[in-house]
Amino acid sequence: MKKNLIGAIVGGLLIFLWQTLSWTVLDLHRPAQDYTAGQDTIMQFLNTHLEKEGGYLLPSVPKGTSWEEATRAGEKNMNKPWAFIQYHKEFKITMNDMYMNMVRGLVATILMVWLLCWILGKWSKYSFASVFMASLFTGLIIFIYEPYNTFIWYKIFDIRAHLVDALAGWGLCGIWLGYWMKK
Repeated sequence: MKKNLIGAIVGGLLIFLWQTLSWTVLDLHRPAQDYTAGQDTIMQFLNTHLEKEGGYLLPSVPKGTSWEEATRAGEKNMNKPWAFIQYHKEFKITMNDMYMNMVRGLVATILMVWLLCWILGKWSKYSFASVFMASLFTGLIIFIYEPYNTFIWYKIFDIRAHLVDALAGWGLCGIWLGYWMKK
């Protein structure tokens, strides 16, 4: 239990530190959150036309639209611009919110690594290479399940950054766990 906990804390910290670098200093996710000089005009328009917070796919059809009508709308909008919007009524992230989000992210990462350590602990025999590969595969499973499946449908602009995060973060974790779990 102690071995898994220490492995999870250090491995989680390594992934968390990589994520921090990826989103800040390295700015790998910039393509998914870029700046536009027209942001004030766009936000004013959205505030005027969106009644509630939520995710919006534009163009789309109202809930309950028949399959035939939805198909016609899709054909009509083929080869035209589209957008996926995550709309919030107010931006209010205080320093306290920022710290709590970072703590929640770190705890979630440590939990993920602890789950991997638990699985590894059930193996009767392992080597540095097998633990390292299991960690890399965990990162790839996470990547394929969420960002890549989202990319299939919505063409997110930072898909490569998510892949780099999966390989680098979980690779660092795998190096640590390969050393630690072998002891």
